Amino acid sequence: MAKWWRRSCCAFICGLILACAGGITFAGSHLGASPASNNRETLVWSDEFTGSTSQSPPNPANWNYDVGAGGWGNNELEVYCSYGSNAAACDPKMPNAYVGDDGYLHIVARQPSPGTYTSARIKSEGLQSFAYGRLEARVKMPAGKGFWPAFWMLGDNIKSVDWPACGEMDIMETVGTHTFTNVGSIHGTGFTGTAIGTEYKSPNNAKFSDGFHTFGILWSPKQIKFYVDDPKNVYVTYTPASLPRGALWPFDSEKFFFILNLAVGGYWPGSPDATSIFPQEMLVDYIRVYAEPGDPSARSGAAARK
Repeated sequence: MAKWWRRSCCAFICGLILACAGGITFAGSHLGASPASNNRETLVWSDEFTGSTSQSPPNPANWNYDVGAGGWGNNELEVYCSYGSNAAACDPKMPNAYVGDDGYLHIVARQPSPGTYTSARIKSEGLQSFAYGRLEARVKMPAGKGFWPAFWMLGDNIKSVDWPACGEMDIMETVGTHTFTNVGSIHGTGFTGTAIGTEYKSPNNAKFSDGFHTFGILWSPKQIKFYVDDPKNVYVTYTPASLPRGALWPFDSEKFFFILNLAVGGYWPGSPDATSIFPQEMLVDYIRVYAEPGDPSARSGAAARK
């Protein structure tokens, strides 16, 4: 989530490398061949967010939570709640992250009382992480003043080296007043904040909040390409040559884990105002990871767990 992490106390993730882990079953009705694969790509992991009830927790084999308040390094206003939490401001009867029987992950920003906001940030820390491949999510963004949705990744070594040395890739990030724009950015030692970020504006300024769109990266050694809706629609490519003098490229030494969150308020989106409507939802249809068999650059192996 660009422009935020600074020195927050959260610890993040470990996990799975690119390749089919023994015994993994891909459930759901959305699975199919990659539109640009030509049978070369292999789906090695996904979460299709299929639920049997109207509200069930995200799969605990894939997801855990960051919880609490404190601004998260960005002057954010929300309290992040885990599924079923009854901590202050959280309501287990109105979860902020759940999988519905509609086939979507719902991350919901709520306003339980004036000036109080709750939301969710889920992460695959210690459960699923990856290195290289094509990684994407199909997302419908929320809209309105003060909302800040993101789909992003951090390096597994964050506990040992801290941020920004662990590296960060922001695949989908926007603010609710500019939902025709996605920002794809990378962060690391010597390039934080807005140093390396690129805006993608939807054709004809169509709003990403009006329907689902796919946000992804094509990640290979010394190269990360960002795309929207089609892997052929690459709007920026980052390499070590993109970095300022003295910066360190952190994207070839570790696996990275996923984070999905919906912040409320903060330095970038500003605070909600009288026009902001609650609740607002960030809907996620799926997250998928593809690899190309035979590619010598792809790291493969079984799921790594702590």
